[in-house]
Amino acid sequence: MARDTYAYRQVAVESVEWNGRVEIHPVSGQAYATELNVQCSRRMSDTSIYPLGTIFLVSAKLTDRLGGPQYLYVWHGDEIKVMAEQDAEVFLGAYRRVRL
Repeated sequence: MARDTYAYRQVAVESVEWNGRVEIHPVSGQAYATELNVQCSRRMSDTSIYPLGTIFLVSAKLTDRLGGPQYLYVWHGDEIKVMAEQDAEVFLGAYRRVRL
């Protein structure tokens, strides 16, 4: 089955220490909770390659497995894009809601 590219959205995620492990979670300020799990390439959580707190720009879709808890899925074959701090601020700024 072909990958449905319309189901995927650009999401900023970061490596964090979670329950004694390095995991990938969405960055605060987006439509997704920061506690939401992200299933992606294990290389992104390898601290010998990317230090803790590295922010990545990924193409992800919200899914669940047979009615289980929801998570963000990133295809393991996608290119790993590291975002600089300034780039992340610009990206997240586009998603902040303006209060009237």
